[in-house]
Amino acid sequence: MKASEEFKKSFFISLWFMLLTFPILVIRVNTIEKVVEWRWRNMAFIGIGSFLLSFVWRRLLSRKEKGRQPAETGNVETLPLGRRLLAEPRIYRPALTALALFTIAFPLLFSSYQTNIMTTALIYVMLGLGLNIVVGLAGLLDLGYVAFYAVGAYSYALLNHHFGLGFWTILPVGGLLGALFGILLGFPVLRLRGDYLAIVTLGFGEIIRLILENWNAFSFGPSGIANISRPGLFGISMTLNEATIYIYYLMVALCLFTIFVVNRLQDSRIGRAWIALREDEVACQAMGIDKTRTKLTAFALGATWAGMVGVIFAAKTTFINPASFTFMESAMILSIVVLGGMGSIMGVILGALILILTPEYLRAFSAYRMLLFGTAMVLMMVFRPQGIVTNIRRVYRYGTKGKESRPAQA
Repeated sequence: MKASEEFKKSFFISLWFMLLTFPILVIRVNTIEKVVEWRWRNMAFIGIGSFLLSFVWRRLLSRKEKGRQPAETGNVETLPLGRRLLAEPRIYRPALTALALFTIAFPLLFSSYQTNIMTTALIYVMLGLGLNIVVGLAGLLDLGYVAFYAVGAYSYALLNHHFGLGFWTILPVGGLLGALFGILLGFPVLRLRGDYLAIVTLGFGEIIRLILENWNAFSFGPSGIANISRPGLFGISMTLNEATIYIYYLMVALCLFTIFVVNRLQDSRIGRAWIALREDEVACQAMGIDKTRTKLTAFALGATWAGMVGVIFAAKTTFINPASFTFMESAMILSIVVLGGMGSIMGVILGALILILTPEYLRAFSAYRMLLFGTAMVLMMVFRPQGIVTNIRRVYRYGTKGKESRPAQA
């Protein structure tokens, strides 16, 4: 598109914006003095701002179209960010060492408030990695993922309240209960896909929330459960600040464990079956893959991590109620997976850190925080629809006779 055409279109867009915002931003009725105030300066700001944004947007889109060239297979420069770092040890190792040292020293360098925020971000990292199994690898759109999160939280809260069971005893139990509920959800939706699957999983999440909110004899209803025990360490009593630091290091260890397990699953036989199911369900079944077992395994393993994180969340906050497990939580976790890059471990980690930490550090702009948040999401979906870190797709090339075939990465 020529610059003159871009200029013309941006000019008409600015006029349209000024027309739309004229009654709101220009006219103000002063009810005390009973006069109408005309704020023409606001109209000028809207016109200039919308023109510049539209013009820059169109120039970036045109550059993006011109810059599209076929990438060479196996070239380090064309690989996604995560693989590029792995392919360059001189960059990867020092960066990993610096990140590890910063992570270890974080509670010592920053306040308890900052440590608590980072712990929350790590919780969403685990949730995002768990949902990444279901959505990113298996391609099953799950909008009720928060239900498994609630199952884990309430399993610890109720067992701790009634029987006095500790955190380390309930942590695997929460994971097992999450897997059980994942299988219970998986059976009815085996034949569903796409929008229908999303509607059923959304309904499942709402059913769990409504049960917890209305079954007072079981879950204490909207009042929730308080005085939940924090994680213990060989019976040592800890202050609030010490407990915050302890939970932070616990979350770091569990996140590393999650990354290791999910990475191994992704490269395993079941992981390749998930990817085949995501790409083409009919072809996957035609190749002899058990579609039922593959889907149930994805639901069960994804729900396992949600159940474990629910236990950690209950232990961290020492209070839970159904208001903590609404649909917005599922939407936030799904946004983390989509923004970071479906199927990409590093992308999900970056997506969780961005979506959780950015609103906290934009509290000074509280009036415009959601506007900035939405603008960033729109820009990402336009200029980077595959996510922050693109998941690599493996292409196997067969060599000439007498040479072994080797996998090439595209």
